[in-house]
Amino acid sequence: MAEAILAGGCFWCTEAVFRNLAGVSAVESGYIGGTIANPTYKQVCSGSTGHAEAIRVIFDPALIGYGDLLDVHFATHDPTQLNRQGNDVGTQYRSALFPLDDAQHAEAEAGIARAQADRAAPVVTTIEGPATWYPAEDYHQEYWQGEGQRNPYCLAVIPPKLQKLRKGFADRLKA
Repeated sequence: MAEAILAGGCFWCTEAVFRNLAGVSAVESGYIGGTIANPTYKQVCSGSTGHAEAIRVIFDPALIGYGDLLDVHFATHDPTQLNRQGNDVGTQYRSALFPLDDAQHAEAEAGIARAQADRAAPVVTTIEGPATWYPAEDYHQEYWQGEGQRNPYCLAVIPPKLQKLRKGFADRLKA
């Protein structure tokens, strides 16, 4: 098994996408890239800690590669928005990749190049790290499967992301 850490706006929304991919065994919401240890959701939301809301994806590289995860990531969020995704504004919602080794770093650069080739606006996704991963509080985990399906924000944002996933990556979905 391998890990990937990706940031692309609200972690509830990115977690919901990646849970549907074949080869992904777990997705954890959390915080990375900031200046304080063990931040809380309230601290991160203030924008003062430097952390990004992110997901940690556990995947089987024999079934889905890191590059494939990046392609899904770039297709299901807007990597051209600096420090925001839609109405979520602040550095905590930045588009960022946190490669865990040199191979992932090289693939991150290639993934950004592929994403840029698909759009006219500049891709502003950053490559950051190394950085310490902090899991989000329990109530954020698997949010879409529970509370999220009753949350108006999630109902507005997540279904279009899932539609993009189904349209562009049908061959990568869990059965």
